[in-house]
Amino acid sequence: MILLCLCSIIASLPFVISGSWPIAGFFGLDFLGLYLAFRINYRQGQSFEVLVLTPIRLLLKKVSARGEVREFQFNPLWTRLDRQDDDEFGLQELSLVSRGQHVVVAHDLSPGERESFAEALSRALSEVKRGY
Repeated sequence: MILLCLCSIIASLPFVISGSWPIAGFFGLDFLGLYLAFRINYRQGQSFEVLVLTPIRLLLKKVSARGEVREFQFNPLWTRLDRQDDDEFGLQELSLVSRGQHVVVAHDLSPGERESFAEALSRALSEVKRGY
């Protein structure tokens, strides 16, 4: 951010020297916009999900960027993965579905990572179901 600020100042200097000083304000607005975008992105990166699978329980804990915690519990024997695939873009949404409860998981992953996660979770659910 310091490097970007210095670049904005250096790029605005010729305009200030030539008398077009209001243009320097627009350079400042550009810098402020990028700074805010980085701050928001960093804050959103603080959210995460924890998935714990045992033979008797599937626990999903979602923690938002604000620290709000939501927990969902499923019986792994009655839980299935619901996928929404797009021909062009891959796996778009992955959900845990059980007895009318529908919860989206791995929302922040890329389609490729989401696909890998879906395969691993599907395999783990199958192993738990085979154990019974």
